[in-house]
Amino acid sequence: MAVLDALAEWPVDNVAAAVIGGSGIVSSHGDIDRVYELASVTKLLVAEAVLVAVEEGALELDDEAGPPGATVAHLLAHASGLAFDSRTVMAPPATQRIYSSAGFEVLAETVDAATGIDFAEYLRQSVCEPLGMTDTVLDGPAGHGARSSVADLARFAADLLVPTVLSSEMLDRATRVAFPGLDGFVPGYGKHKPNDWGLGFEIRGHKHPHWTGANNSPETFGHFGQSGTFLWVDPRFGRACVVLTDRPFGAWAKPLWSEFNDSVCEALGDWRLSTPTTQDS
Repeated sequence: MAVLDALAEWPVDNVAAAVIGGSGIVSSHGDIDRVYELASVTKLLVAEAVLVAVEEGALELDDEAGPPGATVAHLLAHASGLAFDSRTVMAPPATQRIYSSAGFEVLAETVDAATGIDFAEYLRQSVCEPLGMTDTVLDGPAGHGARSSVADLARFAADLLVPTVLSSEMLDRATRVAFPGLDGFVPGYGKHKPNDWGLGFEIRGHKHPHWTGANNSPETFGHFGQSGTFLWVDPRFGRACVVLTDRPFGAWAKPLWSEFNDSVCEALGDWRLSTPTTQDS
């Protein structure tokens, strides 16, 4: 996909990317085996592991976890009321969308206690191993401490398009808005009314400005990381995109990310028009 060539002009030392279909990588750029810090893209992997634990019966989405009145689902959806980087309670559950990395640490502890398995190992066994993600490791906080490669995240993204780790029913629930109508902030992009979020997956909705493109559908879900990384899945196109860089997110990224994602979606739209079936490449 020629649109990926634009990444060579980004002001970063290293960048790798892929556009993915349900069968795997459709097009790529750079060294897809290079390992990068994921920052908050980590939350996608952690959320999936938590949801596996739910489907295995180790815990339930409605189990109490975190501050009083909060549940596993509240923590996944940033609706528990916990502060961004501490266990301080900022609001009652389900009243505000307060983006909380601390909440994901609570989730990891909850799964650890429920399964008797260290959460990093549980993530490896439940998500990474089944998908062949050999470059991926959680060696820091559950909110932002994983490292991975485009090759590995492409396997993960393909599984979000054609799920095998989770049931299609659980994935559908996780990628629909949880606790609708809550307002809140997307880090780096300001307050949104509403700030739609699923169970660990940010939902694009009609947010503006946003790190995805204006051409992405409202149903697009994914996450970006402060290490200069993002992953999105757009059900309208049946495609996903992963971009990993080694430059922290900042003013440089805002125009480039949205312009790039618009270009990818435009190219995918052309592909859709020229492809009468929904078969993957």
